Amino acid sequence: MPLNTLEYGAQLQKRLDEKATQGLTSGWMDTNAVQVEYNGGNKVRMPEISTTGLKDYDRDDGYPQGSVSLKFKDYDMTMDRGTSFQLDAMDVNETNFIVNATSVIGNFQKEKVLPEIDAYRYSKICALLKGSDRAGTYTAAEGTVWKKLQEDIDKVRDEVGEDTPLVITIAQPVKTMLELDDKFTKVLNVAEFKTGVINTRLKQYNNSFFKPVPSSRMKTSYVFKDGKTDGEKEGGFAPAENAVGINWIITPQSAPIAVTKQDKIKIIDPDTFQKADAWFIAYRRYHEVWLPEDRHLKCWVNAEG
Repeated sequence: MPLNTLEYGAQLQKRLDEKATQGLTSGWMDTNAVQVEYNGGNKVRMPEISTTGLKDYDRDDGYPQGSVSLKFKDYDMTMDRGTSFQLDAMDVNETNFIVNATSVIGNFQKEKVLPEIDAYRYSKICALLKGSDRAGTYTAAEGTVWKKLQEDIDKVRDEVGEDTPLVITIAQPVKTMLELDDKFTKVLNVAEFKTGVINTRLKQYNNSFFKPVPSSRMKTSYVFKDGKTDGEKEGGFAPAENAVGINWIITPQSAPIAVTKQDKIKIIDPDTFQKADAWFIAYRRYHEVWLPEDRHLKCWVNAEG
């Protein structure tokens, strides 16, 4: 095995992780995972902090005793997805392997992996909010869509106040419909949306940032194919039979916590790989999104109905 095979794996993994963070429309959720501990595999640990409330101050005894609890809880990343590729040795020699591998797997990640991760996250948040009675239905129509969205924003603002930055994840066709309403465009401006080291400029209204998403990733539920069942050998994902479109999801920017981790890429060179005269690359990615129950009241989802 060439001595630089491990180096190739590290280079490829770094490039793929960078492209994943930048390519996800939901990538801003990953910046909320700063306190998440990840040590490999499909488990993470997150801190849970609770304190007692204020009590009466006593002029003789002074400050009443309070208490704080800090503990770590284990969480599973339920999405464990993977595939493998073979690059023929006649087409890829050792000197240009990393270039070709990055091109092939980078395109696979962009076209197949990232849309699936987005779709999973939005559908799961939708399911959690529907279960908490923080959901509404509406058939988007010109002339009423801005009024309906304002009503839903007010439901969230009534819980979090005016100063909390909100993210309005909105299906692209609904956003286009919104922009046909002069009342909406007159109050809209562009502001910097800060997410970790990546800053972008998004349209916003009243400290609420609009994040447009392709409608194919904004369905209420999906089937994530196992690649084994008849008719699912191509893998990937598709809307569930009873799925409907999500119009928008409104959350505080800090509410959803998401993690996506590329497991160590396995690379086997042609001299070692016995099945074919080819480079073998194994791609595996864990990912998950959490919306803690105490944050459900601060969010709202609206789907077609």
